[in-house]
Amino acid sequence: MGTVCCNFALIQYICSAPDSFRVYDIIILLHVTIAGTMTSTDIQNLIGEIQDPDILQSLDSLKAIHSVEVDGNTVRVYLQLVQPIHGVARRVDHHITNTIHASYPDAEVSVLVRETGIPQTPRSAALAGVKNLVAIASGKGGVGKSTTAANLAVALAQKGLNVGLLDADVYGPSQPTMFGLTTAGMRAEKTEDGKILGYPNEQYAVKIASIGFVMERDQAAILRGPMLAGYFTTLVDQIQWGELDVLLFDLPPGTGDIQLTLTQRIPLTGALIVTTPQEISLADVRRSIQMFRKVKVDVLGVIENMSYFVPDDAPDKKYYIFGQGGGASVSDEFGVQLIGEIPLTIRIREGSDAGIPSVLEPLNDAAAKAYQVLADRVLSAIRVQNHEKLQPTINIQI
Repeated sequence: MGTVCCNFALIQYICSAPDSFRVYDIIILLHVTIAGTMTSTDIQNLIGEIQDPDILQSLDSLKAIHSVEVDGNTVRVYLQLVQPIHGVARRVDHHITNTIHASYPDAEVSVLVRETGIPQTPRSAALAGVKNLVAIASGKGGVGKSTTAANLAVALAQKGLNVGLLDADVYGPSQPTMFGLTTAGMRAEKTEDGKILGYPNEQYAVKIASIGFVMERDQAAILRGPMLAGYFTTLVDQIQWGELDVLLFDLPPGTGDIQLTLTQRIPLTGALIVTTPQEISLADVRRSIQMFRKVKVDVLGVIENMSYFVPDDAPDKKYYIFGQGGGASVSDEFGVQLIGEIPLTIRIREGSDAGIPSVLEPLNDAAAKAYQVLADRVLSAIRVQNHEKLQPTINIQI
């Protein structure tokens, strides 16, 4: 067995848009020193049973192996995986490289991963370049929904995704504070036909739009539901996001006009529900899940915020000051994933007030680590959802 030397030689994004698909190619070249006689059929047989770690099906059954080329000691494997593939591509190519190396310890292996898009459902022109639209909701206020949304957005951006965050919490827009943009306005321009186009601000590699950029502080509190829904519709229709992998919607708490307007106007990939472990929060979570199901929006998972308290002077200790297991129980009740458990720490509070999301802390920080785990699980849930959308539907008529 020879020594394996792996180097990322090239990471390149290629964008094209044939017909109704928007395809992003992420090309990752891994070079491994190996040798031996092999054919493309040999390689395909070797790697065909490797599983997609999110969808839990083999590459063969997913028809994910586009082709295999063998030229002397050089092997090129071309894969097509459902989007978004940030993170999963490296796990799959690592598994493929190790599998090939076990049988042919002498060659040069390149794994090229193409991100397969899904057909776009009808949407406004402003959202045409957005691949995944995810609502972040809560049944009641005060559970840390906006803090969770801000940190999740930054965590996804840290993984290489193009991320946007629309602060749709028009009753109390807090994302300008979360991102240190309290004095920022919003750039806008008027087109020749008289239409107003707005452009999001950008901070920590996240594009951010908020009603707080265009409305005086506390003005939203005196507006009624239909007027607030109108403001939200204007934000959705006029903000120019460009190309995004994920656009997160930070919704106001509850199940009112804004939530219904969003589900009626926007083809959501799914929703995330934020709660605390307390029973008083869980009752509202149940209503939120039921609302999204009624309007046929899939719930990607429940995020239990303030799961436990971690003191700065004893980071190895956990105190379950709001109870324990509430998020897990409501997830089990509705058959959805408990997708994240976020601790309560002093740094989260300090970072939110200072406009510096906690996920930017070193990874040995309990909250930063929890947000990174949450981002990984959200990506997996989106991929599973997109895979299901690609499956043919069977209509049986009698």
